[in-house]
Amino acid sequence: MTPTLVRQHPHTGDKPRVDLSARARDWSEIQERMLVPLHEAVYERLDVGPGTRLLGLGCGSGLALLTAAARGAETAGVEPSSPERLTLARERLRAETTGTHTRAGAPAVTASLDGLDKLDGLGTSGTSGTPGVPGGRSGGYDIVTAFEPIGCRAGDSDDLADLLTAAAAYAARGAAVVLAGWGPPERCATSTVLRVADKLADPLHGAGRWRPALRDDLEEVAERAGLRPDGSGRVACPFGYADTDSAVRGLLSTGLFDAAITATDPAQVDKEMREALHPYRRADRTVWMPNVFRYLIARVP
Repeated sequence: MTPTLVRQHPHTGDKPRVDLSARARDWSEIQERMLVPLHEAVYERLDVGPGTRLLGLGCGSGLALLTAAARGAETAGVEPSSPERLTLARERLRAETTGTHTRAGAPAVTASLDGLDKLDGLGTSGTSGTPGVPGGRSGGYDIVTAFEPIGCRAGDSDDLADLLTAAAAYAARGAAVVLAGWGPPERCATSTVLRVADKLADPLHGAGRWRPALRDDLEEVAERAGLRPDGSGRVACPFGYADTDSAVRGLLSTGLFDAAITATDPAQVDKEMREALHPYRRADRTVWMPNVFRYLIARVP
């Protein structure tokens, strides 16, 4: 009998065997800063400063909140998808406000919108409207940001639309809501690496796979959330890493390769990621990938 080679995959219910705390640390120390140009461009355009009340959705480990707070804004954040990132955000923000210059209304984060009324510095003085928003809806947040880019994972736009619909109740009428997304694949060098996730992922795990950004992704999300588009922009956000190891760790921390790891194994994903990163290695061994991200400003009716 001729032997038959069969490639076996884990069962559908298996999850990637990853250290979620280490992954969150990699996100905080390596990957999160890649979007700083996006944060700064949006804050400059919306004139974020003293008197601004800002709510960050999917705030990660808190870097964007710190940037807004440094400009004088009163900020709060929600991180519903990663308890590990939420823990790091609380540690980072606590460390920022335990010195001799602790500021009233310092950044604070919670796991869900329902927890906003428990955040220090935001008060519950409103007599009507949403709990936790001073003065009811008319005195709610001036700006709501959703900086985690959509347009690379199947289903991510649906998740964001639901979150924005819920968050709109905490915003003042006319408040700016900022959505972000990946630019066209031809202008995002990182898309060639993200295709590794698509190539390796089992079709049964399609909900977690990378997909190319679509032109009207952000507008469609805003429309589903009942928001009115009011301008957009593009920002260059190159992904730069000290070396290939750092690039692999940073990109894995996004979670975009989980389905590929489940369908194959961590070693296979690591190998193919390194091969995809090779064209972006420079003579000093750093990795540099130019990218363009798009943001949309919408308004709460």
